[in-house]
Amino acid sequence: MKKFYLSTAIPYVNSNPHCGFALEIIQADVVARYHRALGDDVFFLTGTDENSLKNVRAAQKEGISTKKLVDRNAQKFYDLKKTLNLTFDDFIRTTEERHIKGAQKLWLACQKDIYKKKYKGLYCVGCEAFYKESELINGLCPEHKTKPELVEEENYFFKLPRYQNKIKEIIENDKVKIIPQTRKKEVLSFINQGLEDICVSRPSERVHGWGIPVPGDPSQFQWCWYDALSNYITALGYAENSKRFQEWWQENDNILHIIGKGVIRFHAIYWLGFLLSADLNLPKTIFVHGYITSEGQKMSKSLGNVIDPFELVKKYGTDAVRYFLLREITPTEDGDFTYEKFEGRYNSDLASGLGNLVARVLTMAEKQIFNKFSNSNFQTFINKSKKKWQTSLDNFKFNEALIAIWELIGFCDRYIEKERPWETKNQKVIYDLLFALANIAQMLQPFLPETSEKIFKQLGIRSSDKEWYFKVKKGESLFPRLT
Repeated sequence: MKKFYLSTAIPYVNSNPHCGFALEIIQADVVARYHRALGDDVFFLTGTDENSLKNVRAAQKEGISTKKLVDRNAQKFYDLKKTLNLTFDDFIRTTEERHIKGAQKLWLACQKDIYKKKYKGLYCVGCEAFYKESELINGLCPEHKTKPELVEEENYFFKLPRYQNKIKEIIENDKVKIIPQTRKKEVLSFINQGLEDICVSRPSERVHGWGIPVPGDPSQFQWCWYDALSNYITALGYAENSKRFQEWWQENDNILHIIGKGVIRFHAIYWLGFLLSADLNLPKTIFVHGYITSEGQKMSKSLGNVIDPFELVKKYGTDAVRYFLLREITPTEDGDFTYEKFEGRYNSDLASGLGNLVARVLTMAEKQIFNKFSNSNFQTFINKSKKKWQTSLDNFKFNEALIAIWELIGFCDRYIEKERPWETKNQKVIYDLLFALANIAQMLQPFLPETSEKIFKQLGIRSSDKEWYFKVKKGESLFPRLT
């Protein structure tokens, strides 16, 4: 079995999960389920970034300890597993001992490229990163639209320029493939401006003693991005050089990071620099998604427009939420969320589309026993749909894979209108439709796993059956229409 290792970025826990991270982790779940179906040995990692200054400040604002805040909020991120029907294999918290030991080991492995100096710069707490004045937009952080703090202190720095040419060559030649191409060009453009040494520690006073101490210097704590990026290897047992770390990282050519566009620099440049310095294997692919906006504005707690995935699922159901985020949002671009769009997509695609087709076919087929028929034209269209579905999934085009499924749904609807099986009682036509439904359910498995299982159950078959002998028992409506 081919090993396939994928991870999401790990979110800060200064606040509750929102739909932006839900999009990322659902995308990753689709990829994980798809590769398991292909027969790959999959390891799917997610977790939480708990050592940032913004977590400290959020706790101070609430009047509670940082530990209490991160413990409470990390649990909310873990709870997405059940709410969104996720299949991650491990959940790494950066306050865990296995991570702390691994992050300190990585520091020591990079020590030849780390030195201490005094520095003055503009720091965005939201990004947990320094910015040059030329990178600001009207004096504000380009990501958070806030004014950075002027910070002057003595910290440790990493000699990133030592690896500039190597990182450029790796990305140009797709040794680490960045998807989409626009993000690859963006990274290369940043590299071509000339990389500078990056600050990789913070004084203990500024982080209020929260985080991972620098080995041998308790007055300094690791920059949260330095320790956070190492989660991809610390979760595998990097600290003790475990067999799992060797197999899943060092000897693996199928390592995928799924991240948002706002953290591409950290993953495609800084992370590669740290790995090269430590003489460790590199990821194979970095897939970069866009943001979800809310009625045209970036989701923000201060604007009060954050969409809560828990509330969304409570109101509409898990698969409806998964479907909207995967179908409505173009995977590599920004996409807008409104309740009007959500309910429109729900009624048109799920209730009137998929749900209606399943109900119509099963109503005609119930209490009948079917022999096996063949229909070359039907099989040809199914094969065409499956090929488009697979090609789209291989290229992270989740929306196009779903379009391929809904094209098959549309084909079935037209077939019903043409053949009128409710009048003719033609068993061959009804069998064709049952066969198509089984294939639709199979293709839906990575996207809408609960719905897929319901369809198989109503067809009286399992997805793993080598041959399908339908024993139809119609169940409840898959997606009742919203009014």
